[in-house]
Amino acid sequence: MWKRMTAKTEGLYVADTEGFVTKQMDKLDFDYGGIPGDLHFGLTKKAGAREPMFSRGTEIFNRRQISIVSTEECDEIALKMGIPSIFPEWLGANVAISGIPDFTTLKEGSRLIFPSGAALLCEGENDPCIQPGEVIQSYYPDKPKLAPAFVRHALGIRGIVCIVERPGAVYAGDEIIVHSYQRNIKQKAERV
Repeated sequence: MWKRMTAKTEGLYVADTEGFVTKQMDKLDFDYGGIPGDLHFGLTKKAGAREPMFSRGTEIFNRRQISIVSTEECDEIALKMGIPSIFPEWLGANVAISGIPDFTTLKEGSRLIFPSGAALLCEGENDPCIQPGEVIQSYYPDKPKLAPAFVRHALGIRGIVCIVERPGAVYAGDEIIVHSYQRNIKQKAERV
């Protein structure tokens, strides 16, 4: 059974330099492989710390083409960390959305469809790492140990990663239709 929800595109961002922090854009063009010119663009990537089952540097499919965060979850992380705010670009996000409770729990295989027809396929939770924590620490130098605190407090609310299923243009302010597969356990049990 598919559950349909709507969300709003609150911000669009690109990492077009070597730095981790993304910069805000009014429009992005999604293509197979992600966002042309973005740090994470490509159908394949080199295996790293997130893929310990492969030797570092092994070429593998890129499941992290697009990173999406929710503004509500960014606010929740900031509250847990005791700081005024966390901005999507500090987390290296490409898209910030609003309107979906518990966004990070969106099931793998869920689809996000934009008005242009551009579509993203959810590849699961974007596990928190120390890198965005270090960026957050740089904005709050008077608050010690924020980098490791980010990893702890962002678990389960850090956002998701996606691949581009259908290319197209995406604009800030776009409404997103989200189709999330929801298994009905009762129906499955009745069939057995």
